[in-house]
Amino acid sequence: MTPDGVTPDGVAIAVMIILLFPMGYFTLASPAFLLVKLDIEPVAQLLRGMFNAHFLVMRVAGIIGTVAFLLDGRLLAAMGVGLVTALAIYGRRGFMRRIDDQLSARDAGDTEAPRRLRRLHWSGMLGNAVLLAALVAGIPYVALSA
Repeated sequence: MTPDGVTPDGVAIAVMIILLFPMGYFTLASPAFLLVKLDIEPVAQLLRGMFNAHFLVMRVAGIIGTVAFLLDGRLLAAMGVGLVTALAIYGRRGFMRRIDDQLSARDAGDTEAPRRLRRLHWSGMLGNAVLLAALVAGIPYVALSA
């Protein structure tokens, strides 16, 4: 118990850790791709695989987090985590299609495709960073209960 009588909520802390782990991993792993050229086939495929895995892991972590908050009776927190989950579920299809389009364009000889793929990479990292910052900023609001 803290001096002001507020105690940490175990469910909320567990949910935050479940969500922070894949987001933190992606934040640390994705900048490495800034050091290599994306016109190299294995590098571009590895980048695609990393994004795909990230979306899938966030889907699972988000569903677990949403259900945990719902079972704990925290509707507002469940809606916030549910929004992140919805972005992971519905955003994956469009984002992966855009990556695949650029990989196909690169394979067809489009010399600008790696540049567009790099912009997608940056946008994916930025999107993750924004969600990670929002999640971290929300920790004090959901992790403490009266």
